[in-house]
Amino acid sequence: MTPTKHDLLVVLRTHIGRENGCKVSDLAYHVRTNERTVRKLVSELRADGIAVCGHPATGYFIARTAEDLEETCGFLRSRAMHSLTLESKLRKIPLPDLIGQLHLRT
Repeated sequence: MTPTKHDLLVVLRTHIGRENGCKVSDLAYHVRTNERTVRKLVSELRADGIAVCGHPATGYFIARTAEDLEETCGFLRSRAMHSLTLESKLRKIPLPDLIGQLHLRT
């Protein structure tokens, strides 16, 4: 049987707060799947508005504090900006042009 986001959430409910983070390999073991599927299920939970936090140094966990959530949002933003920066360099266009920012005359 393929695990669902609900199966992952049941496990994550025992990992509240940064100090209780769980490595993706451990989560994969607990929900009987692979790491790629765990990451997909984490994305689904986040899309549903569940505050699943995570960082390579801490593992995945449910936010206990606003700071937990802010740290994860900052990490995700940094990863996204890095990817966009690489794309802009590959396309040889400025990052603002790539993401469609308004250009104001100075």
